[in-house]
Amino acid sequence: MVKKKKILLLSDDLRMHSGIATQSKEFVMGTLDKYDWVQLGGAVKHPEEGKVIDMSEAARTQYGIEGGQLKIYPISGYGNAQFLRDVMKIEKPDAIVHFTDPRFWIWLYQMEHEVRQNIPILYYNIWDDIPDPLYNTNYYRSSDMLMSISKQTYGINKRILSKYGYEDWQLDYVPHGITDKRITKIEDKGDTKFREFEQKYGLDKYKYKILFLNRNIRRKAPGDVALAYKHMMDKLTPEERKECVLVWHSQPSDDNGTDMRAVCSTLLPDYPIIFTYDNGGVMDDEKMNFLYNSCDVYINMASNEGFGLGSCEMLHTGGVIVVNVTGGLQDQCGFMDVDPTGGAFRYLDAEDYVELQSNHRGEYKEHGKWVKPIFPSNISCQGSPLTPYIFDDRCSFEDAGEALLEWYKVGPEERTRCGELGRQFVLNEGKMTAKHMSESFIKNIEATFENWKPRKKYTLEVC
Repeated sequence: MVKKKKILLLSDDLRMHSGIATQSKEFVMGTLDKYDWVQLGGAVKHPEEGKVIDMSEAARTQYGIEGGQLKIYPISGYGNAQFLRDVMKIEKPDAIVHFTDPRFWIWLYQMEHEVRQNIPILYYNIWDDIPDPLYNTNYYRSSDMLMSISKQTYGINKRILSKYGYEDWQLDYVPHGITDKRITKIEDKGDTKFREFEQKYGLDKYKYKILFLNRNIRRKAPGDVALAYKHMMDKLTPEERKECVLVWHSQPSDDNGTDMRAVCSTLLPDYPIIFTYDNGGVMDDEKMNFLYNSCDVYINMASNEGFGLGSCEMLHTGGVIVVNVTGGLQDQCGFMDVDPTGGAFRYLDAEDYVELQSNHRGEYKEHGKWVKPIFPSNISCQGSPLTPYIFDDRCSFEDAGEALLEWYKVGPEERTRCGELGRQFVLNEGKMTAKHMSESFIKNIEATFENWKPRKKYTLEVC
């Protein structure tokens, strides 16, 4: 029997609840029959730092994967070079996969000359917006394979690396993927457990439920979401308002965000809001699936967004969405290149974004029926020491409120029809499934093994 290759993953601990962790779990479990996996699993203050967690039995019992080897080395923060050396000496991996913002793992790229003499580095690449981040060039050049989570990110990678002689096999578009084992459309909403869930959170009292579940930080525009909801409610009759509620599945207050209780009590005191964290905070997969299926519309007004996992999960359940046209959210809009004579259309692909860069200015207007896209009304350049510049794509709360109002006015039957179109899109043309993501990982890992050439070893000579 041929011995399986072993892959070392650097990302958020796949047992955690972040988007990075969730997707890490998806592609690890989806490829565990092909590769053995070891993870340096990061968390801000990891409670299990110093331990080694063998997840092989859990993979068998919880996921039905026989013979899969999975081990996690928990770390606080994002580790360091010596810890990686120690783990590599023990585990002897055949490749490294890195998945998250490169700025959090700068030390990895500072030692790439040492790592890549022996094994390749593959980077599952996140980047939120243009202009092209030339300050990331060394991260990209220090990777043997770049897989991009969005079409926009793919365009960035290709434009930056075009001058360095990269080959076609080294760049690929691999959108995030959802498995129906975790998030799927519930056909029978009379199910006892589902009804009990709705009753627990008070969701059964409303006919039009707007869901927000991004982290409460400035980039996610939580205050603007509340104002968009108010804008919609102000235009409804008193009777219509009784049918509507904003469902807030996020910390009501965050050190890096907004005190949403204060915002809501001051700016919209008469309109109902359900703060789900009042009933227990983080939900398991079953409850999250219930939450998506209970709500009608998902809203994301983030000013830049790598992918937008929540809106994609909403589409998998047959819900409709309101999203800002920025970053990876564009991929979920299903923007089309339309024949002006009324003939055929095609969805924009990753190669289109090499020239387009971003559709945030609305060069392409046609989109899928499942989304009300909000084009930014203000595009400003922001920055920080680690990110010298990036566009901040701000959409107006009035535009978002009008979109919420439109979804309310069309009624439940039309929302259901449009939501099903969105579900079919993410399952098919959009390729936003865990199966497609895992198959893409296997394809790209194998291409790397086939084509990879070790980095040259350099020596320092004193003259």
